[in-house]
Amino acid sequence: MRDPDLLIDEALDAEERELLRSMGEESGFLTQSLAVLQGPTGWVKVVIMIAQAVMFLAGVWTAWHFFNAVEPVQQLRWGLPSAVLLIVSIIMKMALIPSLEANRLMRELKRIELQLARSSGSS
Repeated sequence: MRDPDLLIDEALDAEERELLRSMGEESGFLTQSLAVLQGPTGWVKVVIMIAQAVMFLAGVWTAWHFFNAVEPVQQLRWGLPSAVLLIVSIIMKMALIPSLEANRLMRELKRIELQLARSSGSS
């Protein structure tokens, strides 16, 4: 079966191909991640990232004490908070993934919209 991207590329004329290439390739993960922190809800995501970083650092700190503890009670006292903090840290980080995917989807929709506008304009 042929690649859908190749079929689309063959259907476009040279001018449209050049326009799509000028839009650039999909940006890297770091660029996409930083783009999530912009826009009208960017401040909320910045707060989430700061809280996530604080929880992660606290989880690492409590894990350090857990591994240095000798008594089982001390291990429980440091181990349980460590596990909870690290798990909540991961959950908060994963809460930002839908925004990342939404940004990627909006970029693709804009490319399709551009293609539709170009094709309707040439007819």
